[in-house]
Amino acid sequence: MELRALGSVSNCNLGPKPAAFDAQPLNKINPMYHYDPNTALEELTEDAILPNPVHVRDMILRKHPGPDKSLELNRMFVEYQKFFGETQKLGKEILKELAG
Repeated sequence: MELRALGSVSNCNLGPKPAAFDAQPLNKINPMYHYDPNTALEELTEDAILPNPVHVRDMILRKHPGPDKSLELNRMFVEYQKFFGETQKLGKEILKELAG
């Protein structure tokens, strides 16, 4: 049985291979950037893009923090999640007003 990387499969009839599967820097093409907290922080600093709370939670879980750090991060995450939702609502209202 031969195993191949997803990007190297060329004999499937799924249409052209998306550019995201080529060997590109993680934060330029690949939409899976949200698993890298450094890239998310860099984007936040450069473009003021807030990572989705689901991605932030995933970053926390992948880091495997200790019990004390987990509690601290969870408290901060709950606040982040609350304000993220409120900000989304406000942004949506503003955009609706501008579009209408």
